[in-house]
Amino acid sequence: MAAVIDSVAEHEGQRRVRFGSVEPAILVILSQIDPLICVLTLLACTFGFGGTLTPAIGGTAALTFMVASRVFYKRVRDIDTSASMSSVFGRILFEWSCVVGVLVFGAFLFKIGAEFSRLTMLTWFVVTPLCLEAAHVARVRTRRLIAHSSHAPRYLIVGANSVGFELFRRLPKRGFLGFFDFRSPDRVAQVIDPAQFAGHCKNVAEFARTHGVTSIYIALPLSNVPRIGDMVRELRDTTASIYFVPDVFAFDLIQGRLVEINGMPALSVCDTPFHGTDAVLKRVTDIVVAALAAIVLSPVMLLVALAVKLTSGGGPVLFRQRRYGLNGEEILVYKFRTMTVCEDGAVVRQAAKNDQRVTWLGRWLRRTSIDELPQLLNVLEGKMSVVGPRPHAVAHNELYRKLICGYMIRHKVRPGMTGWAQVNGLRGETETLEKMSERVRYDLEYLRNWSPLLDLKILAMTFAIVVRDQKNAH
Repeated sequence: MAAVIDSVAEHEGQRRVRFGSVEPAILVILSQIDPLICVLTLLACTFGFGGTLTPAIGGTAALTFMVASRVFYKRVRDIDTSASMSSVFGRILFEWSCVVGVLVFGAFLFKIGAEFSRLTMLTWFVVTPLCLEAAHVARVRTRRLIAHSSHAPRYLIVGANSVGFELFRRLPKRGFLGFFDFRSPDRVAQVIDPAQFAGHCKNVAEFARTHGVTSIYIALPLSNVPRIGDMVRELRDTTASIYFVPDVFAFDLIQGRLVEINGMPALSVCDTPFHGTDAVLKRVTDIVVAALAAIVLSPVMLLVALAVKLTSGGGPVLFRQRRYGLNGEEILVYKFRTMTVCEDGAVVRQAAKNDQRVTWLGRWLRRTSIDELPQLLNVLEGKMSVVGPRPHAVAHNELYRKLICGYMIRHKVRPGMTGWAQVNGLRGETETLEKMSERVRYDLEYLRNWSPLLDLKILAMTFAIVVRDQKNAH
């Protein structure tokens, strides 16, 4: 066994796989330039109005780069060349407004607003989105220019299946020479246009040599590994770049992405979205929002606590219930007591419409969601997040984890005071299995698509729902 390990270690350099991009260098540079544009425009405005590089400007530049890298990431990564300029500029304005909001809040929190020139900052706020729009136009035009030029790669796709079709949709059409497959032309003709079928896989190497193919994408199922190995050995007699595209659509991916484990590539099938800077950004946002909300709402919370105490006949002000938190660990969640009972056993009955256990004051607290405000303490403790899947009682977790596939995946993140399911009509009682399944579906959708912008959207929608829609809160 030790000899095998030593042998693998000896050849580690030859086996190491690096991560990168197959796009031309100019596109890779342009895709990473938005945060840098924000910093450069800040420096240009500062020096243009006679300012100097102070610690405040340096700190603002660093914070801007970190926040912009996350806020602009999805738009730049999923660039849509068919989108109208007006729609793209609207999204840029929204994203830049989010960055500016974080910066303004930081300046207010640390009381350093006086160190900045108003003229400089206002000019920066106005000029930056125009520069970002120019960068977007440059990206789109460069991509189109390369795709329709003589430098466009001549490529083949091996595998006339869902993976191959999705790959074809994403790649430029110029330079596409056809699909290859192990099946006969008659069978392949049932799923694609016969004109797009270039031949059987046994002929792909000869075709690549005679047609000057630059790239070959292998999109075959893993069950074909032996035949893929034989084909790759034949393709080594060509000058084409060879890429293996795994069938990731075979899995229900949660935060699916390629990761590196000491030089070895791995596909993340089910993971949390909060790694590295994302985890820091999420936690800092939680602390800032919860602390600010606790300060602003403290008079309301004190009055409610007093009202609960006076109307409960000497009962506790806070109701503490065991629920599942991050990684399925039990936590105590706080709420203002709204019922005549404090259930936390093996069986917990959800509050229903016109529930006789709910007090008259509790009914009002539930409709306005004020009963949830003590969970700001859970957020500051690090047990919960402001936005995330709502926590359920332990008894409900143990029931539904057996009935709903993927139920426990929602615990890959901290539970939230509000969530994507709640702002999509699944607030309050889930009296049927179908409703709970739908809530879990939204929770997993949140994990797949998390971004700082999604959290902001959920917070805004939550506020609107609490104000205008109280029918599902009981």
